[in-house]
Amino acid sequence: MLKGKTVVMGVTGGIACYKAANIVSMLKKLGANVHVLMTKSATQFVSPLTFQTLSKNRVVTDMFDAPNHWEVEHISLAESADIFLIAPATANIIGKIANGIADDMLSTTVMATKAKVVIAPAMNSNMYENPIVQKNIEYLKSLGYIFADPESGILACGTCGNGRLANEETIVETVVSQIAFTKDFAGKNVLVTAGATQEALDPVRYITNHSTGKMGYAIAKAAYRRGANVKLVSAPSALHAPSGIEVINVTSAIQMCDAVMQNSQWADVIIKSAAVGDYRPKQQQEQKIKKDSDMTLELVKNPDILQQLGMNKRPDQVLIGFCMETQNLLDNATEKLKKKNCDIMIANNLFDKGAGFAHDTNTVTVLKPDEQPRSLPNMSKDDLAHIILDECAAEFKKRA
Repeated sequence: MLKGKTVVMGVTGGIACYKAANIVSMLKKLGANVHVLMTKSATQFVSPLTFQTLSKNRVVTDMFDAPNHWEVEHISLAESADIFLIAPATANIIGKIANGIADDMLSTTVMATKAKVVIAPAMNSNMYENPIVQKNIEYLKSLGYIFADPESGILACGTCGNGRLANEETIVETVVSQIAFTKDFAGKNVLVTAGATQEALDPVRYITNHSTGKMGYAIAKAAYRRGANVKLVSAPSALHAPSGIEVINVTSAIQMCDAVMQNSQWADVIIKSAAVGDYRPKQQQEQKIKKDSDMTLELVKNPDILQQLGMNKRPDQVLIGFCMETQNLLDNATEKLKKKNCDIMIANNLFDKGAGFAHDTNTVTVLKPDEQPRSLPNMSKDDLAHIILDECAAEFKKRA
């Protein structure tokens, strides 16, 4: 994913230094060439040898280290970077960058780079919330610096508050989203639905299906990586969307319908990948239903969200639906494509090995009006998400 990309990573002096080692390892596994710069304070927490071993590159700790070959090293590193990451970033380094101070190897190299800079702050909550630090952060954001905002939790000092280094996966995802993909969806608003809705019988039980939301979350992540503004309407799921995606949590089909319709006019692209329950109990019991006798359950239809979207679709919108059947898949998908006024229909093959619910892979057929169905081989849902977005991009290009 990051093969051929160079990440220059600055590590500053905070207890979160130990997490930086895992970030280097994760970037290397994605194929990146990682060069680490450490401040002298950082070397008090983690040995440079650790980062040298993980990155397979010499770690720079001093402006006046003897170079391996003749070059102005901070300029060389600055120019080689596809992206510059500072994690953890102390209040000190944030203040230096905001005020143009270049008095060590890290701050000097940041001043010299023209690459995007991602800053992941980590510090005591009082320091992070200090008005001067916040002013520096807002100023840097206004200049185009990218921040992986810290999390709230128990800090090394024993207090609980905002200032803990962002999750390593979040930081790596921020790097990936900035340099690994073309931004062909920049400026586009993409609305995605995911997961299995739940229809309550009583306070304890509900009707649902086997969907985990993996496909929808993969699409939302792919769209975000390609520059889109993404809203994800998610039924209950154990998955987590990348930071930067607005998640609207819902439970029932009616709640999902309301959320989708409220945001439908905002969207340039709507991708309905959620497994929405077709029916709900006519009456939800206020108390747990006892198993004293047989029970007849009366159901009523849920709203057809895709049909409503098709009826209200703007001429400039792209509407993508999903179809899963156990019989006559392509016939049913073709009918649904026309009936729901979709631009693209993704027909899920439930019976192929590694396809359908809960898998990390999927096997689908892509259907578009007036075109022959295109069957795709089994592939990861992440790869499939990009193919679906490629089809969407082709639709926009066709209309241009």
